[in-house]
Amino acid sequence: MKKFIILLIVCTTQLFSQDFESNVSKRAVTAAPFLNISQGARATGMGSAFVAVADDPSAVFWNVAGLARLKQNGVMLDHTRWIADLKYNFVGFSFNTGSFGTLGLSLISSDYGEMKVRTIDQPEGTGEVFSVNDVAFGLAWSTNLTDNFSIGFQSKVIYQSIWRMSDYAFAFDMGILYDTPFEGITLGMSITNFGSTMKLSGTNAVVLYDLDEQSAGNNDKIPASLDTDEWDLPLNYRVGISYQAFQTNSHSLIFALDAMHPNDNYESINLGAEYTFLGQFAIRGGYKSLFLPDSEESFTLGAGFKQLIIGNVNFKFDYFYGDFGRLNDIQKFSIGVNF
Repeated sequence: MKKFIILLIVCTTQLFSQDFESNVSKRAVTAAPFLNISQGARATGMGSAFVAVADDPSAVFWNVAGLARLKQNGVMLDHTRWIADLKYNFVGFSFNTGSFGTLGLSLISSDYGEMKVRTIDQPEGTGEVFSVNDVAFGLAWSTNLTDNFSIGFQSKVIYQSIWRMSDYAFAFDMGILYDTPFEGITLGMSITNFGSTMKLSGTNAVVLYDLDEQSAGNNDKIPASLDTDEWDLPLNYRVGISYQAFQTNSHSLIFALDAMHPNDNYESINLGAEYTFLGQFAIRGGYKSLFLPDSEESFTLGAGFKQLIIGNVNFKFDYFYGDFGRLNDIQKFSIGVNF
């Protein structure tokens, strides 16, 4: 098993790092950038350092291997108030089937609101409106290969549209979790959004073209279609470590660190911590995008509350606040039920 773990980590690292340039940021060169937005108020409150923690239904976003370690079935609903009045919603669901492993479902959708169609001739609007849609749906499976080693996989369908232009893409996630021989220390690794490219197409790309603008006798309204480029998905390779400093009936403290290697930015590090009192009240803090040049993200804060309802059914509420520099702040609200 140790040989298998080492071989898996080495192979995936080599496979997914060969197309990266460490000295080139490649910012804004991928499709579906909404896939990079952190999901789950608890994880985000910990500075988005969660790949080696991944112990709630948001594991379908951070590290799908974490699903296998969940002791209960669960569902999470997350709402994000993003920059520029954009809003995102996330749903994560986990179901333990027993010997077959744990299944997971995830859904991310956007809420941009309607916008006016504006042209050069009519800058105040033509009377029409258009919308933008971002959607990602995933189906996951995870299992514990040993008492210390978990692995998981997820397939996703991604859809984007703007007015009358749209496209689909398919992606794949993989993750592992390994409890080291050192007490309280867990290693995690995940690869997300490895898949096809996206290329918007539709009737908005149809134009009338004049082959020879210097000639007055030719047909100056030949139907043509603008050719749009293909864009990769935001592939991200994360490696993380978590340390359970202590855990008693009254107090719990965990620290986490994630190192990220994306294909659309420089490498960076996320740091986070969570303190829990009586298993019910939690406060969190972290720092996101450490060492990332020109990043607007920095400190994160969060809090959570957990209440037993009946039997083994419990309810959770989590809140996150993050400083986004000159882009003001962002907030998240998550509710969850475990059963």
